[in-house]
Amino acid sequence: MEQHAPDDTTLTESGLAPEGGARVLVIACGALAHEILALKSLNGWDHIDLQCLPAILHNHPDKIAPRLTEAAKAAGRDYDRIFVAYADCGTGGALARICDELGLEMIAGPHCYSFFEGNTRFADHGEVTAFYLTDFLARQFDAFVWRPLGLDRHPELGAMYFGNYTKLVYLAQTNDPELDACAARAAAKLGLPLERRFTGYGDLATALADIA
Repeated sequence: MEQHAPDDTTLTESGLAPEGGARVLVIACGALAHEILALKSLNGWDHIDLQCLPAILHNHPDKIAPRLTEAAKAAGRDYDRIFVAYADCGTGGALARICDELGLEMIAGPHCYSFFEGNTRFADHGEVTAFYLTDFLARQFDAFVWRPLGLDRHPELGAMYFGNYTKLVYLAQTNDPELDACAARAAAKLGLPLERRFTGYGDLATALADIA
């Protein structure tokens, strides 16, 4: 049976449960569910099952490694192989240490912005004053940025939070005018110029093809 992603609110708050019955389990961030399921469908990877942890954990990176440990141990012997579709994601190396301890494979890179664009290319940019969005974050900008920072109540604080940024870079996985509009609205709210780069699935596609 083909796996389908729930709505973005569910992916943000609850994630996605695995269906079972496959040989390979991919444990990923809920923000990657659409992309991984698209790759799974496109390539006919029926032997891959996807489990997503809540995407909102990115706002609390200290909680990601414990939740990953719990999920991997719960999967137990139900799968021949477990692959972790998280980069470091602000955990300070905690995810890599957990993967080493549990014998799990993990995608390379500091964060999803890097592996979507391609880790080598992203590093070459050397952009330390850019604020990034992906397709998921363009859709969920208010839930991940605007409201958690209190900018819905105090938009005047935006200059304090984002005054040192020079641009908003939208790393687009798909060509979708609605998402382009979402990214433009986010840039306008932050008072930043918008740069759009089409990345497709980048190193995520390569990493999943290697384990598939």
